Order: sequence, then structure tokens, then C-alpha cells
Amino acid sequence: MKLIVGLGNPGLAYENTKHNVGFWVVDLFAKRHNMMLSEKCASAMMGRGQIQGCDCLVAKPQTFMNRSGRAVGDLMCRFEVSLSDLVVVYDDRDLPDGQVRIRTSGRSGGHRGVASIMEALGAQAFLRVRVGIGKSESIDAAEDVLSPFSQSALRQVRLGVAQAAEAIEMLFGSSATSVMNRYNRRSV
Repeated sequence: MKLIVGLGNPGLAYENTKHNVGFWVVDLFAKRHNMMLSEKCASAMMGRGQIQGCDCLVAKPQTFMNRSGRAVGDLMCRFEVSLSDLVVVYDDRDLPDGQVRIRTSGRSGGHRGVASIMEALGAQAFLRVRVGIGKSESIDAAEDVLSPFSQSALRQVRLGVAQAAEAIEMLFGSSATSVMNRYNRRSV
């Protein structure tokens, strides 16, 4: 069973902010595969489905970004998901708007949601799908990620969200290395 987790903040106030790109990707992925994110479980909104004969859970933690690890850890325990079957999708300020990058391990890069997951799991080796949100040097990082995109940036990010959903789909029939080779070279 694969667990696809999009990181973001719950509530209408955060819906269109840069920090919710992980939610956007999971919403698109779920929609493409007719999964409804309507089940509340382990402090997350969750949906279930099958892709290429593989059971799949999609989830959006409702714990707020900085406490995402609690929901992810609970889901992994409850559904007996192995670390190798976890995919975490999130925004990355160090990538240009809409650029997609996939990694199999590493540090958090300052992303507090990812740091929370690492702390909860006691591990760094899990698949990450990152979508670039650009970086505004004129404002504080926390303020930047909680702000909306400009119209031009939003167009690029929407393309990146679609590419990230495609990359996750590809993980069901290909190795992580194949997916990384394909998507880490692409730009929006």
C-alpha cells in the first residue's frame, strides 16, 4: 500500500497560499483517480483507491504544517505502511515557480512540515515530491509561504502541480530512479 501525503494548512484562510501546494497536488491526483478525500482518520482527511492493482491512500494532514509528522506517523502505523511506500508532496522555496524535483532522502531543507515528519518517523529516507514556489527576498520566509501567488507565478505553479501529479502516477509502474530521471530534468 502506498501513502501519498500532501502537506499544507487546513482552512479557507490558507487554501490559496504557497504553503498549500502539497494539498493542491494531492487534490489533483485524487480527482484523476476518483478518490474522495472525505474520510477523517489520524488527524487527516483521507481517501482510498487502487492504482494499477496497488492499494493507495491519499491524505492531507489537518494538524497544520509544522505538526504534519503526527498525522503521517499515525497513518503509517494504522495502515502498516512501510517507509519505502511513503510519498510526501510539498512546496519548496529554493526551486523556481512550478519546477518539480523528486528525492528519495535528505534533510528537511528548512521545511518545518518535512522536519516534523522526520522527527516523528525517526528517518530521512522517504520519497519526496517538491514543487517550486519561488522565493521572495523582500519578506520573511514564514510570511512568504503564507501569501498567495502572483498571477504569473500561479500559472507556472499550476503546471508544476500537474507535473507532480503525473510523477506520482508514474511511481506506480516505475522505479523512483526512473521517475527522478524523467522529472528532475524537466522545467515548466
